[in-house]
Amino acid sequence: MSEELLINVNSFETRVALIASGALQEIHMARSSGYSATGNIYLGKVVRIVPGMQAAFIDVGLERPGFLHVSDIQSSLITAADGLANSSPNKEKPNIRSLLHDGKTILVQVVKDPLGTKGPRLTTRIAIAAKFLVLTPYENHVGISQRIEDESERVRLYRSLRPLVEAAKTGVIARTISDGAEERVLVEDFELLQRIWSTIQRDTKKNKAPNIVYAELPIQNRLIRDLVGKTTKRIAVDDHATFLRIQEYMQTYAPEFLPHLSSYQDDVPIFERYAVDGEIARALEPTVRLQSGGSLVIEQTEALVSIDVNTRGFVSGADLEETVFITNLEAAQSIPRQLRLRNLGGIIVIDFIDMLESKHRKQVLEMLQQGLEKDPCKTFCDNFSQLGLVLMSRKRTRKSLEQTVCVPCDKCAGTGSIVSAESTCMKILREIYARHALNDEKRTGASECLVTAPATVIERFLDEDARFLAQVSATLNCTIKFQNDPAFVLGNFDIRFSTHLVL
Repeated sequence: MSEELLINVNSFETRVALIASGALQEIHMARSSGYSATGNIYLGKVVRIVPGMQAAFIDVGLERPGFLHVSDIQSSLITAADGLANSSPNKEKPNIRSLLHDGKTILVQVVKDPLGTKGPRLTTRIAIAAKFLVLTPYENHVGISQRIEDESERVRLYRSLRPLVEAAKTGVIARTISDGAEERVLVEDFELLQRIWSTIQRDTKKNKAPNIVYAELPIQNRLIRDLVGKTTKRIAVDDHATFLRIQEYMQTYAPEFLPHLSSYQDDVPIFERYAVDGEIARALEPTVRLQSGGSLVIEQTEALVSIDVNTRGFVSGADLEETVFITNLEAAQSIPRQLRLRNLGGIIVIDFIDMLESKHRKQVLEMLQQGLEKDPCKTFCDNFSQLGLVLMSRKRTRKSLEQTVCVPCDKCAGTGSIVSAESTCMKILREIYARHALNDEKRTGASECLVTAPATVIERFLDEDARFLAQVSATLNCTIKFQNDPAFVLGNFDIRFSTHLVL
């Protein structure tokens, strides 16, 4: 499977698209108004401890304090005075107050960007990534990516890295791309990471909290480091200055991929040439059409993502079971790509169409898991539940595509629906009754009521609900008038009474 990396750069935004076998797989964006803090390391200060949550809020200099749970505190970082530094990992976690106190300075790393009203998720388990390796300075072991399945290669990597770890007294993890890498490049990567860690330690001593001590690479360099591999056939950049910076970076850290780097100079914008903009637009829609005629309906909420599989008008030439099986199989093939493209994470519930035959359920699940294996993000997929649902999870570290590109609707506040004109009319009538009763003792003679509302509500009052309006007006001896305000949406209105008061 050949891959291409397309990099679109301008003064206000950088976009990176990963194309695999002609289809858009991932889209990454960095805008001048905001950036991802994931991977950054900060010298933070404890501003609040919440014992009931076993967590602390850390000021790292971002808009909101970060969240640090006790399970994300590296035991070796606990001071000897706490008497917990060498506690067994099997023992019960210590109380957060025994580890931290207000005003304490602590080195933390962002593992999840701020999302909505939530601040960044933090950890003290520092991990610094390079091309082939990840340095874990507070550990003392060698880890090998689980995606490297060849046992002989795992043994080779371990034997190459173990002496480095023992000499430096730090831990290291071999990334998937290190599969087949020469020992020379592994050593170079390790030495680079050691230099970075030394710089972080030096900056930590001379700076005051809150302060950043390590920033992740710019988006284009970071994605070249993380996404470019043996299957990459082309890296196209449409900005010459950025092309030169990437070229300089690759000469030092990825010289073997330099032949694949090119400067895009066509008059047609690069994302238009490769139809990336159209794919992004479709990825913002809830419905995904499948090849056979079926569809997926993807809905994202704060708590989870739901995916509903439908046959729509598709009917195979055979029976219903065959139709359902084909639709579910296409859905299982499409879902992993949609998760990557939309960058959906957290808990994901997939409602496949009910299948009677167990062999069909098994094949659909195998197709789904095969697609998830290509995803660089950590995923977990369970079996079919008794309700016919598949529950899975995908690690979430940054905003989804929708959260990056869109904002909640200013009319429905992100709920996806607004109160109907009929319900608004009924609410107005109830409100008139209630407001009229409050001042009834002070009122004498006829009164007048002015209702300000959207045009659709006024039209309904003058048409379908005219008889209800007349009944209320007669019962309360109140003249009801209307005024349209274009700024009002369904569900919004204003009621004002003018009455003769008893002196």
